[in-house]
Amino acid sequence: MKPVVAISIGDLNGVGAEIALKSHETIKEFCRPLYFCNRLMLEQAAKLLGIRLPKDLEVEYVEGEFAITPGKISKKSAKLSFASFAKAVEMTANGITDALVTLPINKEAWHKAGIHYSGHTDYLRKRFKKEAIMMLGCDKLFVALFTEHIPLKEVPKQIKRKKLARFLIDFYESTKPLLPVPVLGLNPHAGDGGVLGDEEEKIAAAIEKANKKLGKDIFFGPVVPDIAFTPNFRKNVSHIVAMYHDQGLAPLKALYFDESINVSLNLPILRTSVDHGTAYDIAYRGLAKNTSYINAVRYATYHH
Repeated sequence: MKPVVAISIGDLNGVGAEIALKSHETIKEFCRPLYFCNRLMLEQAAKLLGIRLPKDLEVEYVEGEFAITPGKISKKSAKLSFASFAKAVEMTANGITDALVTLPINKEAWHKAGIHYSGHTDYLRKRFKKEAIMMLGCDKLFVALFTEHIPLKEVPKQIKRKKLARFLIDFYESTKPLLPVPVLGLNPHAGDGGVLGDEEEKIAAAIEKANKKLGKDIFFGPVVPDIAFTPNFRKNVSHIVAMYHDQGLAPLKALYFDESINVSLNLPILRTSVDHGTAYDIAYRGLAKNTSYINAVRYATYHH
């Protein structure tokens, strides 16, 4: 029996439907995809793309019909994307589906539609009352983010020994990496011994606390951030922990943009996602790449 993977369809005014439909033949080889949408909307999307809807497409009905307007922010599209996601979460939580893969939503559209979540991960945190960990990357390298969508000036305030140690322990329990994991410093040169900042003292203390709790030296650092993504350093690690969003994702996307996926760790369900947005500028033009999506489905299939 192939695992059943829930696919939340995302914002239909973006590239999600194109990616899902063009990838169906590939992913059904290793899983049984269940698409959370409705057939009328998928038929409309297929017509805009100039393709036929696959006959073996399994669709879990989600209410919400409207005229797709490629590249436009729409409350109706936002509401369908949220309803698709929320239903897929519940069916995965109840064990009806084995894992969840999300196609991209538009956060501004969610806001305008009165959906008061900053995105998928924010919803999952509140739904499960767990500190979800955002990890992005591919088989060549994964990067976990200690802080995510907060202003840069707020990041130093979040770096506390106890909180970071808990994060590191949860991260390890969710991934069980085989290689030691570097934890990046916050400041240039990892603080240069306190000359350029003292946050590294807290990071070092958190690493020590986490390793002691785990009973082995899993984490090391704080590592100088500007060397962590160089080829020589990268070849000896599989995962990196970054202190903030752009510190980890700017170099990761420069290296592996088309291949990378987003994984939500430390939750009762496994959720993966593409590592890109709705790409309104190329919606329904046949230009969307699907490598990230196929990788996300594959990860969900084999790690659930």
